[in-house]
Amino acid sequence: MSREELKKKALWFMTRLRVRYQETDQMAVVYHANYLTWFEMGRTNMIRDLGFSYFEMEEQGVMLPVIDANLSFRQPAHYDDEIVVYTRMTVFSKLRIEYEYEVRRFSGSLPEGPLVLGQGDVQELPGELLVIGSTKHVWVGKNDWKPVRLDKTVPKLYNALEGKLRTWN
Repeated sequence: MSREELKKKALWFMTRLRVRYQETDQMAVVYHANYLTWFEMGRTNMIRDLGFSYFEMEEQGVMLPVIDANLSFRQPAHYDDEIVVYTRMTVFSKLRIEYEYEVRRFSGSLPEGPLVLGQGDVQELPGELLVIGSTKHVWVGKNDWKPVRLDKTVPKLYNALEGKLRTWN
């Protein structure tokens, strides 16, 4: 599924968390590497919300390592802030997946489940923008870490993921 098709659907998954004291540094802000951990939480929760898990993927002989990560900081998060990590897929293919993330400070109630912003509408996600980022991943064999085509290696998983992505409104 192309980047344009996925972005047009603008379906964001939400992971809520509260900043723990151990995640802050001497400057009293969240240490930068923790945002990558939060990105991982966002994408594994998204896959779980789609009806799968990384553990199940590994059992079927494939893994999805990060091959590229980008972060851009706008505002720092602090201890005890309520945070929402918004996650969406921007590329899904037989060989790779790319995700986009927005980390926002938020207080109040959020809707349950994925957040649909409309057919390509440029709308602001709820909360104060703190960090934006992206990650790129490639499907690899569990035993040899060589790139694999998901549609050939685990066609059931590929078809199920592609089917879920195509049904987003």
